[in-house]
Amino acid sequence: MVDILYSQNYFGFKKDAQLYVKQIVLFINSCDFETNIKESPKKYYKYGKKYFRYKANNHTTWYIFFDQKDNQFLVNHILNNHSHDFTELL
Repeated sequence: MVDILYSQNYFGFKKDAQLYVKQIVLFINSCDFETNIKESPKKYYKYGKKYFRYKANNHTTWYIFFDQKDNQFLVNHILNNHSHDFTELL
């Protein structure tokens, strides 16, 4: 994710992209996976049956897709509101 954000010029410095991604990872690790969870639209089931949002700033919200089995959670895919598929997740 760091390489993608940096190579697509979202950040001018790789270190800034690393810090940004680190904040997303910290949010995911601190998430209790019980609040604000939504069922994924069927189109997105290949990424995960559930998702939650992370609002990084006033311009960007990340959608974190995951699957759950018992008390284990697997994050499968992440996209943001700048994606072409964003409108389906509003």
